[in-house]
Amino acid sequence: MKWDNIDEQVCSVARALAVVGERWTLLIVRDAFKGTRRFDDFHRNLGVTRHRLTERLNGLVDAGVMIKVPYTDRPVRYEYRLTRKGLGLYPVLLTLSHWGDEWLAGQEGAPTVYWHTRCGKLTAPRVTCSECGDPLKPEEVAPRHGVVLDAYVQACRDNNDAIPSEAGLPAAAADFNQRWLAQHSEESK
Repeated sequence: MKWDNIDEQVCSVARALAVVGERWTLLIVRDAFKGTRRFDDFHRNLGVTRHRLTERLNGLVDAGVMIKVPYTDRPVRYEYRLTRKGLGLYPVLLTLSHWGDEWLAGQEGAPTVYWHTRCGKLTAPRVTCSECGDPLKPEEVAPRHGVVLDAYVQACRDNNDAIPSEAGLPAAAADFNQRWLAQHSEESK
């Protein structure tokens, strides 16, 4: 499967990477969380080419992560603001930053620390169970198929087709997902 088609996989990680998987994109989002809104400020802060920055900002707008808001009429100029969908990336950036601090910062330590203004203490992100509050550890979390992957595996069984490995399922189910969505959208009419 080509990178341009990665969003067709039946996988939330692949679909998310189709939006924010290019390195400049997450840096733009990072800077937006730090208050950067204008094209020239993104350009100055990041050092990315104007062409690449335009592509990435337009992609974020097209994906609904940011919106363009005019801030002057003559000439018309825009600033970029995070939407609710964009604000939803905050835990991703915080966790990615924490991972970088733990594994890549070196002896000089974290370049940025995070202060929880409500309790007044330094904080680090923790992924916890939404039901019991316990920390989620890789060895204690098991993925299960959602509706489409379940339907795909059942279709493979019904047709006596080989069932791909768990890692291969998201890409293998891409075509099936398109047919499944079309069928179920017809049924809901």
